Amino acid sequence: MTESHTLTDMAAIPHDDHVTHIEEKAIGEESLAPQETRIMDPWSYLFAWLGGCVSIGTFTIGSGLVGTLNLLQTFVAIAIGCTVIGIALMINGQAGHKYGIPFMVQARSAFGFTGTRIPALVRSVPAIVWFGFQSWIGAGALNLVSATLFGYDNMVVFFIGFQLLQIGLSVLGFHGIKWLENIGSVFIIGSLVYMFFSVINKYGAEITANLVDVEGTWGAPFWGATMLFLGIYSTMMLNVSDYSRELRRNVGPLRQVAIYANSILPATLFMGLIGLMVSGATGEVDPIKVFSSAVDNKPLLVITLLFIAFAQVTTNILNNVVPPAYALMDVFKIKFRTSAVIVGLLAFATFPWELVKDESAAGLNLFIQTYSAFLGPIFAILVVDYFILRKQELDLDKLYDPDGPYKGINWAAVIAMGIGVAAALTFSAVSWYASLLPAGVAYFLLMKLLPDAKRFLEN
Repeated sequence: MTESHTLTDMAAIPHDDHVTHIEEKAIGEESLAPQETRIMDPWSYLFAWLGGCVSIGTFTIGSGLVGTLNLLQTFVAIAIGCTVIGIALMINGQAGHKYGIPFMVQARSAFGFTGTRIPALVRSVPAIVWFGFQSWIGAGALNLVSATLFGYDNMVVFFIGFQLLQIGLSVLGFHGIKWLENIGSVFIIGSLVYMFFSVINKYGAEITANLVDVEGTWGAPFWGATMLFLGIYSTMMLNVSDYSRELRRNVGPLRQVAIYANSILPATLFMGLIGLMVSGATGEVDPIKVFSSAVDNKPLLVITLLFIAFAQVTTNILNNVVPPAYALMDVFKIKFRTSAVIVGLLAFATFPWELVKDESAAGLNLFIQTYSAFLGPIFAILVVDYFILRKQELDLDKLYDPDGPYKGINWAAVIAMGIGVAAALTFSAVSWYASLLPAGVAYFLLMKLLPDAKRFLEN
């Protein structure tokens, strides 16, 4: 028999009752309750991450490296960033994979029931900003297709329509995500390969002169670049349990790293290098203008632009809807479908038409560096909490008991996060890296020293 619980039901479970696990779920019926049934096999999971990581933001970051790194250095920076990403996703996703719990529940053991609103806010704001940014890019691609084929040009209409389409798809939840990503991955891979070689064929001489035959640097800007490519996914490192709870139980840690790396690395390499090459050759950073000038054949241009639009849908629904939707479910006790609609509407308020301007590329990089300063400490705290303090053992009854030991705010986590943020902002170019050790060590010590924090370690 299928059992389903609303968040209110879960929050009302008394401490002496056992948590009821969700054994099945209908389309769009996402829950914060522990989940037994896993709908993603390894291939579906890989395709989901591949589709979810084809981000125009990666293109923009690649564009921003022109004049700083050469082609080889950018390639290596992306490879290092994606390797770190794969390992970090596997590590922080273990709690979700083992217990079937989402990020909002996982964070309760470290931050407390009330305290989880802090990491929820930190995770949700970048997601909504990226949602708006990428929706505008996708709508621009559709608008250009319409203008090319039919002579109809109306960006506002396409943006509103595209956003409403994404909202409609997002309410289907992970069942919809699974099939959308599985079907779309073949199209995405083919389009990426085609665009990559089209750019090389058209701008080969300029790429050689401006990006290959230049010295670049292996110093601080290089490591800052690895952080930028890593920073795009540093949000997902926090809430990876939202996804890993959907992965089949028999997929071990090493295989998970392989899945993450083999999905994220190709998408990031293609998009980052395309951005670097085209911007280095033409000086253009608007991806729509780039591809419309790089492709001379009208049918191929239409296919390329449709890819851009489709890629935004796959990325937004997986990465930019689920995390803030779960946060709204937790804070306001509402259903997933309602939360997904609210997230889609909030994306309108990010003014994405300002974010895509040429002069906004540097600001976008600064935005990534800044929010990574907050994400790194939270990641470190969650890892220390689960692996060192709790030795990978969680009490689910307590995680769902608002009046239990995790009630309120764990100030040890809040203070440690502040210490990590201070370290990150001090070394802003490598903010994510710089925040890990100070936040992790501070959290461990404070959990042992602060009297109120010790109740969070009760067995």
